[in-house]
Amino acid sequence: MNTKISDFEPFISVATFRSFRLAAEAAGVTSSAMSHSIRQLEERLKIRLFNRTTRSVSLTDAGHKLFESLSPLFSSAREAVEAINDYRTTPVGTLRINAVRLGGRYRLAPLVAGFSRQYPDVRVEIIQDDNLVDIVSSEYDAGVRLSERIEKDMISIPLGKPIRYAVVASPEYLKTRTRPQRPQDLLEHSCIQFRYPGGRSYQWQFGGDKERLEINVQGMFEVNDLDIALRLALEGAGVSYVLYEMAEPHLRGGELISLLDEWLPELPGFYLYYSNRKYSSAAFQAFVEYIKAQR
Repeated sequence: MNTKISDFEPFISVATFRSFRLAAEAAGVTSSAMSHSIRQLEERLKIRLFNRTTRSVSLTDAGHKLFESLSPLFSSAREAVEAINDYRTTPVGTLRINAVRLGGRYRLAPLVAGFSRQYPDVRVEIIQDDNLVDIVSSEYDAGVRLSERIEKDMISIPLGKPIRYAVVASPEYLKTRTRPQRPQDLLEHSCIQFRYPGGRSYQWQFGGDKERLEINVQGMFEVNDLDIALRLALEGAGVSYVLYEMAEPHLRGGELISLLDEWLPELPGFYLYYSNRKYSSAAFQAFVEYIKAQR
């Protein structure tokens, strides 16, 4: 006997209404189609489930037994479906977002704060991680990365303006060293390298009117956190390449000096990215629309 749970839906409907006509109307099919479904089920089960005349429909003893067993299962299924209706129609529930640390701090956090004020019933989890994470297998709703590190099959939305880096050093460090005039001059300096979690060192990017180049700097320090790179620069340990927003307060206060400003172009910034979400929750749809409205 080859039956599926869906094969019993017509039976549950007719048994509930005690009418082929009413069950057919509820299912949006004809009475003859409903009757045919019941006949097929009885043939597969090799037992009669209903006694029917042109005037009435009643359950056989076997039909009563089957209805008593199956009815709670279908009721539970209906309740389960009703329980998720709010997720489909109302922004509620939890959003899980994986973000690189700088993107989470400088772009995502302010946006999430504004979103939560507008949608207080949506809980947001932000997990910061500089590793390349498969957001689908890790069960995240979305991720935040630089555009260059986002897979091509993802949908992406820019988070705010492009980014700009700053090359910085402390006044103490520069007292005994010649300031670099061109990016290549950094090869003569002690630079604080940034290393991705996968082990690859980041090459400092520069651009001018006529050329674009990357410099594989050298130095006595290599870190995997730009906060540490900034702190080392403040302590006079070398030259750092950090997000301009990180260095800005220290540049204003004179603790750091900006170098090679004319060689530092704007670069594509951080993006929110996610897989195709044809039937995404109302909370996720609201979040995406909120992000788009802030651009």
